[in-house]
Amino acid sequence: MNNKQLRWFYLLLLSLIWGSSFILMKKALISLTPFQVGSLRMIFTAIILIAIGYKKIATINKKQWYYIFLTAMLGTFFPVFLFAYAIQNIDSSITSILNSVTPLNTLIVGALFYGFTFLRKQVLGIIIGLIGSIILILKGAEVNPDQNYMYAFFIIIASAGYSFNINILKKHLNDLNALAITTGNFIILIIPAFIILWFTDFFHLETIQESKTSLYYLILLAIFGTAMAKTLFNKLVQISSPIFSSSVTYLIPIVAIFWGVLDGEKIHLSQILSGALILFGIYLTNKSK
Repeated sequence: MNNKQLRWFYLLLLSLIWGSSFILMKKALISLTPFQVGSLRMIFTAIILIAIGYKKIATINKKQWYYIFLTAMLGTFFPVFLFAYAIQNIDSSITSILNSVTPLNTLIVGALFYGFTFLRKQVLGIIIGLIGSIILILKGAEVNPDQNYMYAFFIIIASAGYSFNINILKKHLNDLNALAITTGNFIILIIPAFIILWFTDFFHLETIQESKTSLYYLILLAIFGTAMAKTLFNKLVQISSPIFSSSVTYLIPIVAIFWGVLDGEKIHLSQILSGALILFGIYLTNKSK
């Protein structure tokens, strides 16, 4: 595959993986708290990545560690807890839709802080995709009036973190091996994640026994939704633009809604039509001329 074909392959694969991650988080939260889910997700991922990527650590120079730290905090540490709390209070499918503001935030952050320029059609595509996301959100609130949409702000904050993460990757870590970046991220995160987990009641024997099923979901989430997906995403950022990379958040809701419906979450025809609008936004966003 050439880079153009490869970036579309990564985009579609990531949408399938991350679109499925929301339902895995929802299932993990049945018997675990958001802090436990976030901490364990990082710990399991760190163990996996250190086992397979430890040789890549030597390729990271001293200056790059600063940016590895920033991407770890902004792209993983804070978002995993914010998403866990949001999914505890809002349908997983709706939470994934809220994450669709990431390309808009990426555009703003890239233009204001990193000097990236974008075509007019790309801006139009982002706006169209955002309109589709807003329709999905409004319909979700109408179909699920009992849910606390104040937690939507948690996703907006996490999305801002993702936007800085994407721009930092493109600006400062573009030449570093994708697995080295991801492994470096989780070497930094494993200690604070363990400290947070220590101050929960997880290490009580009865808690561990009651949480076995949730832990299975978390292991799947760590392997595919974090370790594999983060590495693929880092590579995607390197071979494409920040806007193209962040547009994965427009495809994620389509997969997440599918899983949500299977799990009994409500969906409306207008939400499906909004998904088509989002896809059109992606098409415009990724036109080069």
